[in-house]
Amino acid sequence: MPELLTVASLSSLDRTAFVGKVGAVFEHSPWVMERAWEKRPFATRAAFYAQLAEVLREAGRELQLALINAHPELAGKAAIRGELTADSAREQAGAGLNACTPEEFGWIQRLNTAYREKFGWPFIIAVKGLSRSEIIAEMARRTERSADEEFSEALAQIIRIASFRLDDLIAAD
Repeated sequence: MPELLTVASLSSLDRTAFVGKVGAVFEHSPWVMERAWEKRPFATRAAFYAQLAEVLREAGRELQLALINAHPELAGKAAIRGELTADSAREQAGAGLNACTPEEFGWIQRLNTAYREKFGWPFIIAVKGLSRSEIIAEMARRTERSADEEFSEALAQIIRIASFRLDDLIAAD
């Protein structure tokens, strides 16, 4: 496992190196880290994560929606075709989504379709620590919510996913 970055070393990197080290944390969206770089230095890991949330809040709805749409569906077509990012593939496999029973796979596909038809973007959840049955139950529950609630929830889940990914890259304070 590579040596973890410190917040201080991360804060001292130039923009290109910074984005090179942590830019992939947000799915196909290095712009988040490009903007976060401008908020350096970061005092702590928690302060860095708070700045990331601030970058997303400041981004505006169009960029936020693009970020949401950059995420793959759970056990979706990209997973079947082997087109997930390494992080997404590892996370989905960790939740057992690559080992669904035919019944579970069918439920997930139907819920993915219902969710996308209702909201216009993919269902997003930080799967780390969740079982397949918990994920399916959450998909069903959240499909019943309003678009505004789900838009906010999707962004919160993206921050959670990024935090988990960054925890693997940045040393604790």
